[in-house]
Amino acid sequence: MTKGQHINPEMLRLARELRGETLTDFAKLLGISPAYQHKLEHDPQVINPDLQKAICKQLDLPESFFYETGEMIPSSLIYRRREKVTAKDLSRIEANVNLYRIGIEKLLTTFPIKPADIPVIPVVKSGSPNESAKQLRKIWKVEKGVIPNLNSILEAHNILHVSFDFGTDRVDGKSAYTSQGQPIIFTNSRVLGDRQRFTLAYQLGHLVMHSKSEFTFDTDISHEANVFAAEFLMPEKEVAKDFQEGVTVPVLAKLKKKWGASMIAVLYRAHDLSILTDNQKRYLEQQFNQLGIRRREPVELDIAREQPLLLREIITKLKSKQKLSLKQLAAFFNLHEKEFLERYNY
Repeated sequence: MTKGQHINPEMLRLARELRGETLTDFAKLLGISPAYQHKLEHDPQVINPDLQKAICKQLDLPESFFYETGEMIPSSLIYRRREKVTAKDLSRIEANVNLYRIGIEKLLTTFPIKPADIPVIPVVKSGSPNESAKQLRKIWKVEKGVIPNLNSILEAHNILHVSFDFGTDRVDGKSAYTSQGQPIIFTNSRVLGDRQRFTLAYQLGHLVMHSKSEFTFDTDISHEANVFAAEFLMPEKEVAKDFQEGVTVPVLAKLKKKWGASMIAVLYRAHDLSILTDNQKRYLEQQFNQLGIRRREPVELDIAREQPLLLREIITKLKSKQKLSLKQLAAFFNLHEKEFLERYNY
């Protein structure tokens, strides 16, 4: 560390939000005024050694972290989330997304991979989100019917998948791009496998339909992503055959295991395909509520979560090629060893 070097204010703000600290509360922990903390987070500053040590201790990060050249960039694509999420939770998630993005940018600069293979298929071109999903399956040569492992398909096309604990169960996923244009899908490690798979498909829909094409202000891109995900995971031609014996709770349970989607998602799919009337849909939803499975479906029907592999493989190649120790590998990402192991599941 060069004496008299300025800390990066962006990284200080990122670190504070990463740990879920408000500006005022963190200033109190450091024994400084909120006004000075605000200045530290907005203007490059040379800080005294004692304050620097206090910051590192309170945030549990090495000094090198605060001299990283990264910056906080709002992600261009939307979350898959519940209606009400606290600003504090969103700030922490956004800080995590940015930290991963910065680390991955650095990794790919050192050890590049092929660009992601993502066709641009906006609704204005395809005609509907359903058609966009159908076209993607055709372009990617996805086999008909059930997709056994969606993560493997994404990673085969160099779409990175990162799973971490969002600190809340009210947000399922998020997408972002690195400065090199590499897409990353983030999923919440708290969610179950069926919801994770739908989230991956939902974010894939955004990448395909919305990230590199224009759409009008009144376009409901969340709805389009949901429709895309349902068609990509449960193609109309195949899933419609499964409803020939009727749509009941036992049938939905059976189809959950087959398609790797939640019972409620399969229910909504039947309704979207006009196999169920509005009244029939409401009746089944009432049954879900009476059985107490609306929020938490039966444990015995749980779908295994799909584990990201590509990012770990790239890190392993970097470690092997440059003959890095675990300590050196953690230092590459400006993290302590424990957090590096936890963050990158290494």
